[in-house]
Amino acid sequence: MPGTNGHGPAKLRAVLYARVSTDEQARSGFSLRQQMERLREYAGREGYEVVEEVADPGHSGASLERPGMDRVRDLVAVGGVSVVLAQDRDRFAREPAYLYLLKEEFTVHGAKIRALNDRGDESPEGQLTDGILDQLAKFERAKTAERTRRGKLRRAREGKVIAGHTPPFGFRYNAARDGLVADEGQIGVVERIFRDLCGGGSVFGLSQALMREGVLAPAGGRNWNHNAIRRIVLSDLYRPHPFEEVRGMVSAEVAARLDPEGEFGIWWFNRERTTRRNVSKVGPNGKEYAQQQRSRPKPKEEWIAVPVPLDAAVASLGITRALVDDAREAMRSRARSWKATSRVWELGGGVLRCAHCGCRMGYANIRRKNGKRTAYYRCQGHRRDGHAQICLNTRHYRATETEETVWAFVHNLLTDPDRLRAGLDAMIEEKRRALRGDPDRETGIWLNRLADVDRQRARAQDLAVEGLLSPDELRAKLQALEATREAARDALEALRGRREEVEELERDRDALLEGYAALVPEGLDAFDPEDRHWAYGSIRLNVLAAVDGSLVATWAFAGDASVIFQDARHDEGNAYLRLGEALEHLGREGEARAAYERGIGQAEKFGHDGMADTLRLVLVELGDEPGGGRG
Repeated sequence: MPGTNGHGPAKLRAVLYARVSTDEQARSGFSLRQQMERLREYAGREGYEVVEEVADPGHSGASLERPGMDRVRDLVAVGGVSVVLAQDRDRFAREPAYLYLLKEEFTVHGAKIRALNDRGDESPEGQLTDGILDQLAKFERAKTAERTRRGKLRRAREGKVIAGHTPPFGFRYNAARDGLVADEGQIGVVERIFRDLCGGGSVFGLSQALMREGVLAPAGGRNWNHNAIRRIVLSDLYRPHPFEEVRGMVSAEVAARLDPEGEFGIWWFNRERTTRRNVSKVGPNGKEYAQQQRSRPKPKEEWIAVPVPLDAAVASLGITRALVDDAREAMRSRARSWKATSRVWELGGGVLRCAHCGCRMGYANIRRKNGKRTAYYRCQGHRRDGHAQICLNTRHYRATETEETVWAFVHNLLTDPDRLRAGLDAMIEEKRRALRGDPDRETGIWLNRLADVDRQRARAQDLAVEGLLSPDELRAKLQALEATREAARDALEALRGRREEVEELERDRDALLEGYAALVPEGLDAFDPEDRHWAYGSIRLNVLAAVDGSLVATWAFAGDASVIFQDARHDEGNAYLRLGEALEHLGREGEARAAYERGIGQAEKFGHDGMADTLRLVLVELGDEPGGGRG
């Protein structure tokens, strides 16, 4: 029964939660709108007071690591929430073990989980019904995924192409979308790529020429990524294979359908194993998640060859086997030569990024008027279009000066034990915050879940003995329970690993400091460029480069930020604006205010009144009323 507040019954307070997992649904928002509309109608009909509507667009239910779910858990933990509503039970989580964890966590704070498709009630029998149906639904999803995978393998072995979102460059899908047909417009670009490389051209020069001419890239935009050209050159789809060679790659049934006089490209299927997972990062509004995709090659014996006839349109262009092989060798030779003569870019690999668009800085060796070459870093974002915002930062940063400036900062950092200790303490605190809620209680929940799985397993076997479960139903139930057991064990192991990492860091803090101290001062002075790059990675250094030449550095582990100046002529007020923005991004508003105030003083000192006014406005937006600079 609802409680009272002295003026009649108090309404039950509800949080509405919706989730979609596909990029298409996330972009259109249709499914989210539909879910929210149904939840609002239900909440209004049942008399719930809606506390907040929370959505997770484009996030999988296979994990609890979702920004929207984090928000729901925080709202429930604060208290005052009676129920969390979703359209379907699998909107909360697709893994029954995670659904069980949420249910137990919310119960402690007086909240319940409710879905519009609940089949049971709060009685033990109702909970058992929902639990069994969740397990069977998971089993059906796994069977569907396996059937889909096996169906694709079967079609590929039958010599059919498995259509994706975009066909390979130079081809289009046939009417049945199970084969490839040459695209006369694009295949001419493929022929040009091979001939230019054989004629001494470079991948970089090709990409620049194609972009200048407005030729659309494989992804559909104008930005020709270097890897797109390399993939074309290394693909067997464009390399002619005679019938006798292809016959040894495919089944007799597929070979019987091929023209013995023809030549074929090979489209490979089942080459890679792709895994996706959510990774957390600290954003301006707290923790955010991004999906990380990793592909690993499978053994070549698992690859499936699908022959693609190379018709007259391809043959007339003269894309011969010798041409393809020569282009590959030319590309490899240039890569070997470049690697042997290239400099080590100390700030590569994402250490140096553009302060305006966040893109990694690329490298360039530019020939000057005197014939000498000078190494620069420059933002790659201004060359993008369509798929990413165009960046206006066209500034070139001299590599030598930039690298020496950054190394001077890091050298001072590593020789300051107080700053090192502060960074390690911040890292430990960040990892401790990652242990959401009460780790001991969460461990108990997962252990209870394992015990519950054992009880359900024994009960299912008893029902089968009594003839109340068929062998197929028993098999499905046991497989689903085993999957839940594995999920619970994985969660326990991950939780245990995070706790042990925090405990180990706390124990070894002094040892880590001594390890850093062993590098200084003599050891650091002997660091070569590769050693410096390693040092930057070890402290998680990130340097943001602004168009005015200022550099802002954030280092391990919670983002201790500092301004680095390349040149005393730079506008220091602007640099402190960048520093304040970086600190705000890290959620450190107090330090951001101090940076803005110091920037006002620097701007006034050098007569940059416009920048001083800009910084004052930023402070007003933060809730401060600055009286002037510090000077």
